[in-house]
Amino acid sequence: MGAADANSAASMRGLDLLDRVDYRLARTAEEKDEIYRLRYRAYLREGAVSPAPDERVFDHYDDLPNCWIFGVYVDGHLCSSIRIHIATPAWRKSPSVDVFGDVLHPKLDEGLVFVDSTRFVADPDKARSWTALPYVTVRLGSMAGVHFDADYGLAMVRPEHQAFYHRVFLHETWGPPRLFPGLVKPVGLMASHLPSVRDRVLARYPFLHSTVFERRMLFDRATPDAFTDSFRIQAVAKAG
Repeated sequence: MGAADANSAASMRGLDLLDRVDYRLARTAEEKDEIYRLRYRAYLREGAVSPAPDERVFDHYDDLPNCWIFGVYVDGHLCSSIRIHIATPAWRKSPSVDVFGDVLHPKLDEGLVFVDSTRFVADPDKARSWTALPYVTVRLGSMAGVHFDADYGLAMVRPEHQAFYHRVFLHETWGPPRLFPGLVKPVGLMASHLPSVRDRVLARYPFLHSTVFERRMLFDRATPDAFTDSFRIQAVAKAG
């Protein structure tokens, strides 16, 4: 199968699965706990974490104001999850910025905005049934890039998974593998310039398209907060 045929097949599977998917922002302690337990099962199966008595994976990044934690539910069952931080010159706290600060702080000094996608995990058993699950999950990062008019999408990726990000999102390597606190396998920094690659990515994978309404439902805060207010001020300044 050629690259074009593979892209077409992935798109069809993504569209089929998307009809059965419900994206849910984790708001309650119970919703977050279910995702923390999913992270642990997925990481443990991959050998990315050491066994822990509480069987959960979480950290202080989960509670930051510029963080969104999503569960991806298929037919009502939690099957995968991803965590998204929006890093700006005013809000620099995010996993990738902390681990690769020498690379990213100078770019934030230039006024750039990053979508930092981390904690991408899938249920080890359910992932076998739905090969499009990774595509449907990382679609959330793609939507965040549009919603926040971000300059770059970031991902900390183990070397064996970097080919997927390069193929799907046209990511390039920005930093060699380093250890992220809590993980036992190093991750490299990958990034793509969203305005430059968006049209090509959407042409390959049309199911990554989203509507303004869908993005607002997922990312708009019901109650204004410090990050939202700061981001709006920056957006106005950038537009002007």
